[in-house]
Amino acid sequence: MSYREGRFWQPDVTVATIVVRDGRLLMVEERAQGRLVFNQPAGHLEPDETLLEAALRETREETGWDVRLTAFVGAYQWKATETGRHYLRFAFAAEPVRHDPARTLDEGILQTHWLTPAELQQARERHRSPLVWQAVEDYLGGRRYPLDMLHHLA
Repeated sequence: MSYREGRFWQPDVTVATIVVRDGRLLMVEERAQGRLVFNQPAGHLEPDETLLEAALRETREETGWDVRLTAFVGAYQWKATETGRHYLRFAFAAEPVRHDPARTLDEGILQTHWLTPAELQQARERHRSPLVWQAVEDYLGGRRYPLDMLHHLA
């Protein structure tokens, strides 16, 4: 058990989904710390939820898209310099299945965009964190691992 300043330390566990259609990436535009930023559909793991369930839920809530997860891309650890918070992100590749345009998007999500990798890279100063491009870069580089390498023990 790690302790820091007399408190139990725990990173924020998050998931992100790299959804690709016709060479474009599904991104959300959201407001974070007073800035308009781009991010993958992403969010926190909830109690009693598997990583796969969290990725599907967050994608649906933030974009209105139901997706099919196709691969695990990677796990990423990062400390936000502004807040000092530590993040452990699990990124997945997915294919779009069905869109519900009537679905209300999560609070803070302004809109969704289908961006080419070049468009996303050109907007680097608007990425929510360095995790955004690193996961895309790994995906574009061919990093794909079977989903069954992740185990949830009930």
